[in-house]
Amino acid sequence: MSALNQTEKHVDNSYVAAGLNSAYEEFLSAHPEYAETALLDECRKTEYGRLDENRQIYLDYTGGGLYGVSQLRQHTALLEKNVLGNPHSANPSSLAMTDLVEETRRYVLQYFNTSSEKYTAVFTANASGALKLVGEAYPFASGGQYALTFDNHNSVNGIREFARSKGARVQYVPVGFPDLRIEQDSLDKVLDSADKSAKNLFAFPAQSNFSGVKHPLSWIEYAQKKGWDVLLDAAAFVPASRLDLSTLSPDFVCISFYKMFGYPTGIGMLLIRNSSYEKLERPWFAGGTVNFASVQANSHYLAGNEAAFEDGTINYLNIPAVKMGLQHLEKVGMELISRRVTDLTDWMLKELFALRHINGKPMVRIYGPVNMENRGGTITLNFYSPEEHLLDYRRIEELANVEGISLRTGCFCNPGAGETAEGLTPEDMQAAFKEGENISLPRFVQVIQHRGNKSAGAIRISVGLASNFTDVYRFLAFAAAFRNKSNLNIGKVTMDIANCRVIRDGS
Repeated sequence: MSALNQTEKHVDNSYVAAGLNSAYEEFLSAHPEYAETALLDECRKTEYGRLDENRQIYLDYTGGGLYGVSQLRQHTALLEKNVLGNPHSANPSSLAMTDLVEETRRYVLQYFNTSSEKYTAVFTANASGALKLVGEAYPFASGGQYALTFDNHNSVNGIREFARSKGARVQYVPVGFPDLRIEQDSLDKVLDSADKSAKNLFAFPAQSNFSGVKHPLSWIEYAQKKGWDVLLDAAAFVPASRLDLSTLSPDFVCISFYKMFGYPTGIGMLLIRNSSYEKLERPWFAGGTVNFASVQANSHYLAGNEAAFEDGTINYLNIPAVKMGLQHLEKVGMELISRRVTDLTDWMLKELFALRHINGKPMVRIYGPVNMENRGGTITLNFYSPEEHLLDYRRIEELANVEGISLRTGCFCNPGAGETAEGLTPEDMQAAFKEGENISLPRFVQVIQHRGNKSAGAIRISVGLASNFTDVYRFLAFAAAFRNKSNLNIGKVTMDIANCRVIRDGS
């Protein structure tokens, strides 16, 4: 695999520098409240200085947050000072670790403005692990349903396999085009179909990781009154928005901590509403999840509360870093983060939407809302030539790499939103599945290209805590440089990605 020539610069950086100051003044004129977020610029210098030292533009906050250096130092100091052991025991090192784990558990509940009286907090390996716990333990049965919106993450989509295996009906609520929002009539049609005497589960993301759409959290109570338990995927929502569980009562909530504050990875959480806890039926047990188990008696008793769901040994040494990460967010201020994300995203949307080729044709197609009404800091898009031909998003990612811009391409594990946004039909998808189990992303791209000028993927940019105006300005300068360009002009992609896992061979 040949590396992209590092001298192949896509953007004239001298031009970028010349226009930055005037663009910033124009931006402040339109968003005067942005000046109130100046504390985040100081935070960037002290906590995230490596971005500017390495000339990196990080625009993948929906993929993962960035950690502050103080988080690492605080956690390292804790590990250096204490002797900490596996919490599944009563020796001094185990008890010390248990105290730290339980202290963190309480702090998470406090952060989301609730307590153990209302929710059981279960540490998991990630948000997907939290969702799997719900899927395998929810009492799906014939007569019951699993309903979910089109724009759910694949880890939520995957629960349908548990539902189907137990005879439950699976229904999707479609998203509308072009804003990729849910229409109330479509939602009501599905929710009104519930048999209230059966077990029904409705799942939706608080914020789509594809389009940035923020769905109404009022749906939680609305669905519950119609006979549904509600699973809220909060992973993309909580990095820049406050989730207040004193006013909301979803039955299940999944959270990813690294998406909130970057470190540690490998820890997520499932919050189970205590009034819904008894509905779950664990299909198996593991180390730490039982109070008593016997081989000869061929029986077991599950532990109570969160212990019944924390399979095996939890990631105990890293769990205290979760509290430190939450404290880091609180010190910075969620209101400031949200304000900055909103202003930067609003400006990018307007500037991207205004980009035109010399013949007047739009350069960019944005998938989802083009304004900030009920949306977050995620923008998904594709570039088009003056002849309205799709530019290869994989090649654009390669060119972004040269500029030190970290963005994300593909379908973002959100096939429903992507299929709708890109105009893919059931027939298109069936054509792909006819390729068999060896279907890969490059092959899928070929299949779709042969079926018309459609995309099998897109480009996603997202801002967060450490983002600043210079980041988004440099990205927009990068985007503007595709004016009047075709696939022939930008060159061929040099690296194909078979799936979401990219492995470099070192060549």
